[in-house]
Amino acid sequence: MQYGFGTSQHHNKNSRLGAQMKYQGQTEYDHKGPSPRRGVLLCNLGTPDAPKTPELRRYLKEFLSDPRVVEVPRLLWWMILNLIILRIRPRRSAKLYQTVWSEGGSPLLVHSKAQVAGVKKILDEKFDDDVPVVLGMRYGNPSMESAIAELTAQNVRDITVLPLYPQYSGATTGSTFDAVAKTFTKTRWVPELHFIGSYHQTPAYINALCASIQAHIDEHGMPDKLMFSYHGTPERYLHNGDPYHCLCHQTTRLVREKMGLDEAKIMTTFQSRFGREPWLQPYTDKTLEAMPGDGIKHLAVICPGFSSDCLETIEEIDGEGREIFTEHGGETFHYIPCLNSQPLHLEALAGIVSKYL
Repeated sequence: MQYGFGTSQHHNKNSRLGAQMKYQGQTEYDHKGPSPRRGVLLCNLGTPDAPKTPELRRYLKEFLSDPRVVEVPRLLWWMILNLIILRIRPRRSAKLYQTVWSEGGSPLLVHSKAQVAGVKKILDEKFDDDVPVVLGMRYGNPSMESAIAELTAQNVRDITVLPLYPQYSGATTGSTFDAVAKTFTKTRWVPELHFIGSYHQTPAYINALCASIQAHIDEHGMPDKLMFSYHGTPERYLHNGDPYHCLCHQTTRLVREKMGLDEAKIMTTFQSRFGREPWLQPYTDKTLEAMPGDGIKHLAVICPGFSSDCLETIEEIDGEGREIFTEHGGETFHYIPCLNSQPLHLEALAGIVSKYL
């Protein structure tokens, strides 16, 4: 009996130690050390590590395994993803990425790093201090977990999280929240958190879009039609309560009103559909096919839902979109680049997070 009791005590002690080790913490905290700091986590979708098939397979598997992105019964989707999509799409995507890749990596990574540096510079000057600002990608690297660890290593105990998706969607911003929350399920000390859900109607963001469009018009003239192309989502997400569709239309309307543009000159469309089910409409590609037949010969396209140029804007819009429009009779096609690291965009992003610092 004594042996059994002792074994039970030893087992219970180890169990308690095991449970304690589940959570990571700062075991060398110094009460007399430097004061806790405030920092910023800028988040974007992500990018493969290289424009090669194995790297694309890993990236796409992580991305398309997210239940926020693909709301299909898990077992059915696992079979579709692993037995069909991941055997075909990585090779195709790798070839596309190779056309836009640079020494700094994918366009999304290059622009996101520039945004981090630009926002940090503005905040450092505004607060006359060294404000930690880091980048975390929802999929791929730098991961959300590594970005949060980077902030923690700088003694940041108050984090403002800004997903770089102006218009909220559960598939993007909601998924980012999931990733942030998941990281803190592993930590003992959860910091103060400020999570920004959207900034689709923030005046500084709208002003930055207007300035970019106006600069284009000043150089190239007013097009027959100005298309606002946003990334699409399955239509059923809208019917199930996702506000994304409405927020996109709000952004378009606010830009139009701010610039005083004729409503007949503006159109909102949705791109990048995947699969067979209906997505948000009108579809960008189908609209591009029909426009020349409707007398639209001079077109300008902007993608306000993308904070950085990426494969979906460079290859899909400025490449495939241009080709579709001209092949169907269009004469002049202009793609207006994303806001990227334009000064007004950096000022807008810095302004959004500064109220929490």
